[in-house]
Amino acid sequence: MQDLPFRSAKELASLIRRKKVSALELLDLYLARVERHNPALNAVVAMDVGQARKRARAADRALAKGKPWGPLHGVPMTIKESFDVAGLPTTWGLPAYADNIAKHSSVPVERMEAAGVVLFGKTNVPAWLADWQSYNAVYGTCNNPWDVTRTPGGSSGGSAAVLAAGLTGIEAGSDIGASIRNPAHYCGVYGHKPTYEICASRGQALPGVLSGSDIAVIGPMARSADDLDIALTALAGPDAIEAGGWQLRLPPSRKKTLREFKVAVVLNDPNGEVDREIQDRLQELADFLSKKMKVKVADAHPDIDTTDAHRTYIHLLRMATCGRQTDEDFARNREIAEGLAKSDDSYYARMMRANTGSHRDWLAHNEKRRHLQWAWHEFFQSYDILLCPAASSTAFAHNHEGNRWDQKIVVNGKPVSVIDQMFWAGYPGVVYLPATVAPAGLGASTGLPLGVQIVGPFGGDRSTIRFAQLLAKEWHGYTPPPGFS
Repeated sequence: MQDLPFRSAKELASLIRRKKVSALELLDLYLARVERHNPALNAVVAMDVGQARKRARAADRALAKGKPWGPLHGVPMTIKESFDVAGLPTTWGLPAYADNIAKHSSVPVERMEAAGVVLFGKTNVPAWLADWQSYNAVYGTCNNPWDVTRTPGGSSGGSAAVLAAGLTGIEAGSDIGASIRNPAHYCGVYGHKPTYEICASRGQALPGVLSGSDIAVIGPMARSADDLDIALTALAGPDAIEAGGWQLRLPPSRKKTLREFKVAVVLNDPNGEVDREIQDRLQELADFLSKKMKVKVADAHPDIDTTDAHRTYIHLLRMATCGRQTDEDFARNREIAEGLAKSDDSYYARMMRANTGSHRDWLAHNEKRRHLQWAWHEFFQSYDILLCPAASSTAFAHNHEGNRWDQKIVVNGKPVSVIDQMFWAGYPGVVYLPATVAPAGLGASTGLPLGVQIVGPFGGDRSTIRFAQLLAKEWHGYTPPPGFS
C-alpha cells in the first residue's frame, strides 16, 4: 500500500467517504507538499488556495449530511494550465496572455468538479503546448521528479510531474502529438488519449476559440488505471450543442483476465527508431504475457505503409495547428514554402507546406487517413489491442537551444532528431484511436521510467484501460520517484 499522498484517487475518495481523512485535511496535505517540493519541480504554476479550502469544507459538510457529490468526492486535483478555471490565468505559456484570467471554467473542469474533485491549481506547459519539454517565458522550466535535469515531457509535463511526485490526487491533459502519452511515459504515470471527439473540450483553448482541432483530444492522467476509468466516465460525452442529437455509450470491457485478450506487439519502426532498453522492456512484457499468463501474443501490425501513414499524420497535424498563424506569419510561411526545393523532404519543409496548404490538399490527406482507418478496423477484427512504444527514448536532458525540429536526442548510442518520436504519437493518433500509456518499469541503463502504449479500436477506450488495470495487478504499476516521501 502506497503512502497517503501517492495513493490513487479512487483510494483517496474511499478514505474520505469512510471518514478516515477529511477533504480539507487531504487538501492541506497536498498544499504542504506543493510548498515543500514544487520549488525543485516548478510544476504547479497557479493556485487558488482560498477557493479550494472553501470547496473542501463544503465537501466535508455534504458528506456529513450523507450527500456525496460523486465518485471523486473531495479528491484534490490540479489541471493542465491550458484548461480554463474561473479566476485563474490561462496563458498557454505565452507572455501575450499573461493577464488572461478565465471568467468561466472549461467543460472538462466542470465535469471533474461534478464528479467531486477539489481543484486547487494549474500545472506547467510548453509555449503553445508545442513541445516535449514543458518550459515557457511566463512560468519557466518544469522538471522531471525522477531527475530534475531532464524534461517531464510535454505538453502535459506539469501534470505528469505532480502526479509522479505525489503533489495532487488526479490530473487531466490534452493530446494531439502524444501530449498526454509522452509525459506519462517520461514520468512513470498513467495517461489516456481517448477516441477522438468523445470528450468535450470547450474551454481548453486560446481566448475566443470555440471550435475543436483535428486529432486533438483531452483526457485523464493519474497514478492508477482505475482512476483513468473513473475520470473518463466523468469527462466523456457531447457538449451541450450536440447533446440533443447524440449520446455516448462506450462499450465496457467484459474481459476479467489478461488471458482473454488477443494481443499484437510492435517494438520498433524505421520512422521512429526506439531505444533498445525500451524495446527490451516491452519484449519482457510480451514474454510475460505469452509464457506466464498464457495470452495469445503475436508480432503483428495493421496492413499499412507506416512511412506514408506518418507523412499523412505530420501533414494533418500541421494543418490542424495552422490557424494559430497571424496573417503576417501565414504570408511569410507561404513565401518560405513556395521557395523550398521540390526534393526537400525535411520535417521543416513538410511543416511549411502543411502550414500553408489548401483545403483541397487537406481533403486529399483526409482521404488517405480514411483508408488507414479501415486498415486499422480490419486489424482489430483479429486482435483486441496492440502494444507499442509511447516514445523513442526515456526522458532526455533539458535543451532549449534553437528550433525543436533541429534538436537531437540519443537513441541506441547515436543522435537522432527529437521529431522522430512523432511517429509513435501519430501511429494511433492520426486515425483517432484510443491509447492508454501505463508504467512499464525503469530502463535498465537509465533507471528512468518508461511506459507501454496500449492501442485499441475506435471506441475501445474501456478495453485499453482494462488491460492497463490488469497489468497493474499482474505485472507492474505506478512507483513513486525517490526523494518525495
